[in-house]
Amino acid sequence: MDRTRVRLAELLAVLSLASDLGMGQPMDHVLRQCLIALRLARRLGLSEADREVVYYTGLIAWVGCHIDAYEQAKWFGDDLAFKTDYRGTDFADGTAERMFILRHLGAGRPAAERIRLGFGFLGEGYRAAQTMLDNHWHASDRLAQRLGLDQRVRDGVEQTFERWDGRGAPKGVRGEALSMPARLVNLADVVEVFHRAAGVEAAIEVARARSGTQFDPAVVDVFVAEAESIFDDLDRADNWETVVAAEPVLDGRLTEAELDSALEAIADFADIKSPYTIGHSRAVADLAGAAAEVLDLPNPALVRRAGLVHDLGRLGVSNAIWDKHSALSHVEVERIRLHPYLTERMLVRSPALAPLAAIAVQHHERLDGSGYPRGLSGAAIGMAGRVLAAADFYRSRTEPRPHRAAVSAAEAAALLRGEVRDGRLDGDAVAAVLRAAGHRGGRRRTWPAGLSDREVEVLRLLARGMSNREIAEALVISRRTAGHHVEHIYAKTGTANRALASLFAAEHGLIGETVTASGDLSS
Repeated sequence: MDRTRVRLAELLAVLSLASDLGMGQPMDHVLRQCLIALRLARRLGLSEADREVVYYTGLIAWVGCHIDAYEQAKWFGDDLAFKTDYRGTDFADGTAERMFILRHLGAGRPAAERIRLGFGFLGEGYRAAQTMLDNHWHASDRLAQRLGLDQRVRDGVEQTFERWDGRGAPKGVRGEALSMPARLVNLADVVEVFHRAAGVEAAIEVARARSGTQFDPAVVDVFVAEAESIFDDLDRADNWETVVAAEPVLDGRLTEAELDSALEAIADFADIKSPYTIGHSRAVADLAGAAAEVLDLPNPALVRRAGLVHDLGRLGVSNAIWDKHSALSHVEVERIRLHPYLTERMLVRSPALAPLAAIAVQHHERLDGSGYPRGLSGAAIGMAGRVLAAADFYRSRTEPRPHRAAVSAAEAAALLRGEVRDGRLDGDAVAAVLRAAGHRGGRRRTWPAGLSDREVEVLRLLARGMSNREIAEALVISRRTAGHHVEHIYAKTGTANRALASLFAAEHGLIGETVTASGDLSS
């Protein structure tokens, strides 16, 4: 893999495919939306500089929509179905919003549980729902910043959920105060869904119906007049190639350091899908990269990068499955078994990132053929894939999951050796992973944002989705003390809720490290 040949547009396009999965949309929704917005921009006579903002805003606007998927699944069942239905509603008044929530509250659960959730929603649930759109744009904005995108793009992202009538979020901006890129992306997002479902007339109908409420009437008029030509060839064209070729920057290629930074940002965003996986991809990547060095593999950096993106496909599975505490059904298991395949399908769209796909897709394969998604065995699994599989196994066991507690490093090592004895994992790969995961303690550290050791412990539990009561019980402190710690964490980190605090924890690598009683680090 020639690392200097990866374009920013390719990374953003891959990220857009992940956004599609996280929103319950078919892959290519965002790419098609981007093309629709660009075609509208040309017909409106926008300048080249404004079209550049439309381009990048269109690709990244929705990337934060899975940041609170845990809360969405908790209150509304299948978070992907919840977000899919969102585009079908014009939230022009409070009644539409209340009916949408009522229709989805506790979806798929028994009547008694839906009633119980309804009472709970009046407090904690309603507050969570009120912050969702704010969380989404905050997360998208943070990623745009980490990827070095221009402030005008970030301004467009901020207005992703604003509306022409001023009933949007986060600031209730209305009318001509809305940036033109945000107006175009907002319209393009909705009409793409309706066009894909029922054709040009359906797209025109929804645009007209929401003219003056969600959408700028003048933009709607241009869209209606030009709809046939705007959608022309959209179903036949290679949307990936068209979007990447349309990148406004003449030389948008990334340096090695920029690529690593971008992939780390993408890893963090994939992991915040569930409170149980925050920090997982970065920890797996570091461990796999170090193990590849132990084995003297040709390109350890490639293995580490594959580790950073190995779980992108998790976004395509509902949190109602990932965060389920009881046994999974056969259908749910089959859905989970697809996530490495989804990772591969996203990455192979980019020739420059395809080598990462070839490794990442193998992280759940097993030497005896019992793994997934393809049931590969023996020599069909490359050494890099074997290392990534061992690293993922080890890290997963040291992290809690809804159906089990985390185990110690020693217990994880024993389980890993057991996989070798049973013929599922490669002995050399496992030995290298265990050596790389060896004695890394003994150094004292200063935590970011001035957090104390105890606050880091509380933050890790908060990120896992624990309430103040559960945090208090876990740390044997009073509920009031736990609440004070949470408030101090929010103040120090500049966040306001669990989802955003989790993003802070992921970005600063706080989840994969354990604070010992002495404040030392331990793996």
